[in-house]
Amino acid sequence: MTTTISKGGARRRSIATLICGALAAGGLAAAGVTALAPGTASASSHREAPLISGTPQYDNTDVYAFVSPDKADTTTIVANWIPFEEPAGGPNFFQFAEDAQYDLHIDNNGDAQDDLLFRYTFKTHTKNKKTFLYNTGAVDSLYDPDLNITQTYDIELIKLKNQHMMSKTKIADDVPVAPSNVGKASMPNYKKLRDQAIHKLTNGSTTFAGQADDPFFLDLRVFDLLYGGNLSEVGNDTLKGYNVNTIALQVPTHMITESAKQPIVGIWSTTQRLNAGGYYSQVSRLGMPLVNEVVNPIKDKDKFNASSPWKDAQFLKNVTNPELPKLIEAIYKIPAPKEPRNDLVDVFLKGVKGLNQPPYVTPAEELRLNTSIKPAMHPKRLGVLDGDTAGFPNGRRLTDDVIDASLQVVEGELLGAKNDLGDAVDKNDKNFEKYFPYVALPTEGSRGPLAKGTSGSNDVRSQLGDALQPAGTSGGTDTMLIAGSAAAGAAGFLLIASVAVWWRRNMRNRAY
Repeated sequence: MTTTISKGGARRRSIATLICGALAAGGLAAAGVTALAPGTASASSHREAPLISGTPQYDNTDVYAFVSPDKADTTTIVANWIPFEEPAGGPNFFQFAEDAQYDLHIDNNGDAQDDLLFRYTFKTHTKNKKTFLYNTGAVDSLYDPDLNITQTYDIELIKLKNQHMMSKTKIADDVPVAPSNVGKASMPNYKKLRDQAIHKLTNGSTTFAGQADDPFFLDLRVFDLLYGGNLSEVGNDTLKGYNVNTIALQVPTHMITESAKQPIVGIWSTTQRLNAGGYYSQVSRLGMPLVNEVVNPIKDKDKFNASSPWKDAQFLKNVTNPELPKLIEAIYKIPAPKEPRNDLVDVFLKGVKGLNQPPYVTPAEELRLNTSIKPAMHPKRLGVLDGDTAGFPNGRRLTDDVIDASLQVVEGELLGAKNDLGDAVDKNDKNFEKYFPYVALPTEGSRGPLAKGTSGSNDVRSQLGDALQPAGTSGGTDTMLIAGSAAAGAAGFLLIASVAVWWRRNMRNRAY
């Protein structure tokens, strides 16, 4: 593409160059501030509103909804919480909140009100409160006694009509959560743990909750005034190496659609938090990506998180008169499309006509999916913009490049202003799975090789695990001696002593 733009009246830069630039990210990146690679700085992302940015356990980062590629008669919903989980962030690793209701909403007739609601609630269990450790040895299963802190969850299916509850049924009880991936020494076969957390329900659905790699991919470093006009530092996946907590639900499609003649559903998620008065208040909401991040101004962000889709008319002007194109024009001299932007109303609030817009639709921020469209054999990252009608904005698959697609639409792609804008991050850093729950395995806390000499039955993993058993459990002489220290409350001495035992056995005569 050879179209050029003038920058500051001086040098000219091609649109092809801008494909590798920050324009996509220029405001349609997940909200946040400057962020570097894990471990190099305090990072932030998915922080779409001031209040929720301070309570990450309740912060919904993304929602995905798609016809399951390997089971076309089912629909999969993936919702993520807790942005920017540093994999080595112990000893208190990442848990779902016990005082929250994590809800997946289904609107199956286009009236902006949920007809079905899947509610997840969590409980935390601790085996040994006299140690600071998340796990006291190598963990081989979700039921391993060495997994000291675990979580379970219940699911309720709530049917509603005009915001009034019609029925409530518990469809899952005490399902185990996949733990945080502490590291190779603690969890040598994490995939086994993840697979054990996949649970089939009697109604034909399948559920999963646990840690996963953050599937969103983008170059987030755009809040420094759209890179300050400098496009040389682009193409870095800012979310690479970070994890999230995932809830995934695969349901028979007939369970969530109004009828075979009306196969379009609207999907979003919310978090409700128990307040001091004993009631639950909605504190986070997310459906269509990027709307609250970069479409709503600061004055509306917390209000949006506490509101319901059927009240979204109050935010309509933010969509028809968006700020982002004006910022891009000011910095990069690309003309902003004329307002009002009714084309954005279709994409972000109603659904594309003839594709995923219900017959009678109330404009609302929902992720709209036409469940009758079969999965693509070869998905295209730009989805509908590239002729792949099974992709974004018809739902959202894990592989969809919502940054590039959204930016191109915001910059007038549907109005005849053809462009190839993007952030040069076109895929996730990890491959997604081919089967439910589809998300990639989380990055582990230990990213290098195990310590020298720690292989076989005498390695430090098993010996530390033995040494850290609670008092009164079976074990050798060294185990009971050190466990007695733990019972006395000397947790720090316990760890040092256990390492000393290992050192005496294995390292005394070893040369380096």
